[in-house]
Amino acid sequence: MRYLFILLLNFLIFPMLSQSKPDPNFHIYILMGQSNMAGRGEMVEPYSSQHHERVWMFTAQNQFVLAKHPMHFDKPSVVGVGPGISFGIEMAQQSPSVKIGLVPCAVGGSSINSWVIHGYDEATKTHPLDDAIQRILAAQKMGVIKGILWHQGESDSEISKRDGYVDKLHALITQIRHISQDASLAFVLGELGYFNQNYLDFNQLLSSFNAPNQHTSLVSAQDLRAKSDQIHFNSQSATELGKRYAFAMQKLP
Repeated sequence: MRYLFILLLNFLIFPMLSQSKPDPNFHIYILMGQSNMAGRGEMVEPYSSQHHERVWMFTAQNQFVLAKHPMHFDKPSVVGVGPGISFGIEMAQQSPSVKIGLVPCAVGGSSINSWVIHGYDEATKTHPLDDAIQRILAAQKMGVIKGILWHQGESDSEISKRDGYVDKLHALITQIRHISQDASLAFVLGELGYFNQNYLDFNQLLSSFNAPNQHTSLVSAQDLRAKSDQIHFNSQSATELGKRYAFAMQKLP
């Protein structure tokens, strides 16, 4: 009954967030990257039913509704539990006076090379960065963009694909900060799972982004477990990863 009541509040309360002036107490976070950000965890309890009355998500139709799993829509047949909602819940619990908005933009299987203006992801027939920018601009009419969550690299983890990755990611961070008109916008990224040797080696590339003075932070994936595919975090680990993102975001200036 309580959950149904909260759903009803979607229609009664949320129109207030659509006013012409952004709500300074509506804190918005952008979720970008590939499948482990989108979420591929099993839709099982207690993880699949996570929710909070002050945590909202941006739909494919550019509307905020109460956040629930699955949040992303990049690959509807496989999307599941990801780190977004547990991140949002942690952020909401730390700031009782604000609402949290989550904007899902991750694209499963996407390479860093598709996260450029006019970049194209063949598998999903999408333009990941162009689509994300459109959603950022739409969402910030309703609140304040407070940070970016990024988890990507599995598609670029092989030695032959790593060249230039750090420069490309720096360019992406600069681009997003320019779009959001915030030169110090918090950017938190996560390590790849420790269950794959390629991923472990790739994580070394990411270490330079653990730099709070540059408003970036790197979240550890140590002790997180994979599904049987040895690619995607299971539901428990995806949930824990979201909490780690929140802890890192809260520590940034």
